[in-house]
Amino acid sequence: MTTKHLFKKFSIALSSLVATWTMMVLPAQAQMNIEISGVGQSLFPIAVMRFTGENQLPTKVTDVVRSDLARSGAMRNVESGGAELGWDAKPDYKSWAARGADALAVGSVTRTSDGRYEIRYRLYDIRKNESLGGLVITVSADELRLAGHKIADDIIQKILGERGVFSTRLSYVIRSGKTHRLVISDSDGENAKPALASNEPIISPSWSPDGKKVAYVSFESRKPVVYVHELATGRRTVLSNQKGNNSAPTWSVDGRYLALALSKDGNTQIYKINANGTGLVRLSRSQSIDTEPQWSPDGQSIYFTSDRSGSPQIYRMSVEGEAQGGAQRITFKHGFVTSPRISPDGKNIVYIARVGGAYRLHLQDLTTGEVTPLSDGNRDETPTFAANGRYVLYAARSGGKPVLMAVSIDGKNKQVLSLPGADVREPAWGPFMD
Repeated sequence: MTTKHLFKKFSIALSSLVATWTMMVLPAQAQMNIEISGVGQSLFPIAVMRFTGENQLPTKVTDVVRSDLARSGAMRNVESGGAELGWDAKPDYKSWAARGADALAVGSVTRTSDGRYEIRYRLYDIRKNESLGGLVITVSADELRLAGHKIADDIIQKILGERGVFSTRLSYVIRSGKTHRLVISDSDGENAKPALASNEPIISPSWSPDGKKVAYVSFESRKPVVYVHELATGRRTVLSNQKGNNSAPTWSVDGRYLALALSKDGNTQIYKINANGTGLVRLSRSQSIDTEPQWSPDGQSIYFTSDRSGSPQIYRMSVEGEAQGGAQRITFKHGFVTSPRISPDGKNIVYIARVGGAYRLHLQDLTTGEVTPLSDGNRDETPTFAANGRYVLYAARSGGKPVLMAVSIDGKNKQVLSLPGADVREPAWGPFMD
């Protein structure tokens, strides 16, 4: 069997796997379980005291903050019990230092005249005896979790100097029997809401840069068609319904275009299209299978998977197409590589490589070419970077069950995200929401 036939067989196998997933519809109250491992010992100790005025709230803001920090892989919650301290109260620095805290977060929640909640929080450096500032956030009752995520993000920014991703969102696909659901949730899997239900597979969700839309492939017309879904309204439009397969949509960094893979002219090739579905332009020009396009963060290049070398590998070409300088091969370490994703800073690429008979997640430094394995799994799929580039989320199997996994780019911190009794696939991590 030739390598090209093997690549085709692999693609068909993936499509077959998608078509035969069996998932369970979960009750509305079902929660995603998160198991954390490998966080190490040198975690930053922080105490988050109960915010005053939150006892009667349906969602405790401090619970959200503490949970976020615990799964950050960088923070350790210092026990503070149920004691409250308002945002304007002066902390006892010596007492908290004696308890091992290097930072302290305090806050207050008050009801506004329009029925919303004003949340004030402040962060203190215990070692330096000084305030690091804070936030004032006004939200509705159903946005209390979002407020907690934003506070946790602010803590990460102030202490670690990098932007947190707790207030970003995830999308993933769940199937129950013949029903497929595209789900949007918080970054911790909470507050999950179905965006679309279909009796046919939904695959390859891709977030627009502003986080307001998701492009995806639906088989509801008995063939793969690319749609763009507006999350706030539920309105969706057909982006591409060309002859043959329409697949693998991905947004440009400015949101004006999408790249996608089409088989309209025979072999699957890479095309660019305006976000309104007009102006289709072919970019790749090979006699092989070119698929899975990904835009570079600077908007100048498109990375894609191709078997033009005899087996699937990752290539890069100009955003203007292969006619402008050809395509350069990027991956060389493994004989079979698919599913490229570029880090937000453009420094790294992750992909799935075949190692023996297993398909595993790897990270490659685009400057040095150095490759780091991030997984020892057997069936890793569809990686996606967090907006800050610190974590990669991907579909995998744990204990024989399909789950989502998140791993830090150094491979040290790993998290398993699972829905009890459910099969969850096709993750996509959303952008920062300004």
